[in-house]
Amino acid sequence: MRAYIVGGAVRDALLGLPVKDRDWVVVGSSPEEMLAQGFRPVGKDFPVFLHPATGEEYALARTERKSGNGYAGFVCHAAPDVTLEEDLARRDLTINAIARDEDGTLIDPYGGVADLQARVFRHVSPAFAEDPLRILRVARFAARFTDFHVAPETLGLMRRMVAAGEVEHLVAERVWQEFARGLMEAHPSRMIGVLRECGALAHLLPEVERLFGVPQPAKHHPEIDTGVHVLMVIDQSAAMDLPLAARWACLLHDLGKADTPADVLPHHYGHEAKSAERAREVSDRLRAPTECRDLAIMLAREHGILGQADILRPETMVKVLERCDALRRPERFLLMLEAATADHLGRGGQDEAGRDWHPAQRWRAAVGAIRAVDAGAVAHACADKSRIPAAVHAARVAAVRALARPQPANPAGDGAGRDGFN
Repeated sequence: MRAYIVGGAVRDALLGLPVKDRDWVVVGSSPEEMLAQGFRPVGKDFPVFLHPATGEEYALARTERKSGNGYAGFVCHAAPDVTLEEDLARRDLTINAIARDEDGTLIDPYGGVADLQARVFRHVSPAFAEDPLRILRVARFAARFTDFHVAPETLGLMRRMVAAGEVEHLVAERVWQEFARGLMEAHPSRMIGVLRECGALAHLLPEVERLFGVPQPAKHHPEIDTGVHVLMVIDQSAAMDLPLAARWACLLHDLGKADTPADVLPHHYGHEAKSAERAREVSDRLRAPTECRDLAIMLAREHGILGQADILRPETMVKVLERCDALRRPERFLLMLEAATADHLGRGGQDEAGRDWHPAQRWRAAVGAIRAVDAGAVAHACADKSRIPAAVHAARVAAVRALARPQPANPAGDGAGRDGFN
């Protein structure tokens, strides 16, 4: 029995990156022997055990044979005679098919070290094509390892997999998991770029694919189409270190622009309602968590009006805040402002330093103002109890009206800031 560290731990160590978790492969053993040595079984589909002292995962060396469609259609074979090279051969990319023994010696039968040095994602074997989830994994790795590129032969194989309909067999939960992980990487736009390049985006997120080639309004750098704008926005959300819900909202905030009639372009009048509808549909289809779905719908619906804070009447601002449930859920509204700021900054050609977008300043002040209104005192002073809701609303409007209006970052006139964005 011999144990080897494999996969991401070896890869990241060779790249000089922090190693978070170590996975081990055990060669020449059996489940009975592992149990006899105190390992605790945790694997359902194949033998995986937890080390009795460290708690790290140890998996018996195994091979896989395709038995059906999709990522789950495999039969695994784990036995003492399965070699380390056979186990490594079933892995997706050469950079993930490197092992290290307990003495530190590298076992690299498929050229993973050379591909790390060349910064290339290359599939280990034609068996890559048997698991469509690997397309999403490669795209996610591209978002994390931003100086790597996909080998031409691997990209060609991914395209053939898409053409063969393999991605249609992916279940929504696994697609969501990979998108969620990719969005949380340093440059999530690269994930979308790889999926576009191999043709998978049109099947997995057709609503986003449709945005490419859709022009932006003339005042918003028309040389950048809506799809490119969305890529810039999700990268901006990553640069701002926003949580997943905000990054998902940024990805979906402009989906309705693809439905704009051709004779109206490059304008997108009133696209927010359609964008919100599309954001709901996509989130429901991929079974996104409720907080991700709700924030995506809200940003899609409201991002146009958020940019107009400096010219809105207090009455309108209060209606927006009440519509967004900012009194009970102020943290969600403030997170939407962060996502809207990423939208504002993610248009290219921005001279504004930092992230303190002045319409967001006014909205934050308005949230504070309406939350400071003592609704109980207003109700107590109201003789006609049927008038309490109107009186509380009027008090909130008065509180917002009393706020000093902030000056734009560019007093000479920043068109994007004063006119909002759509």
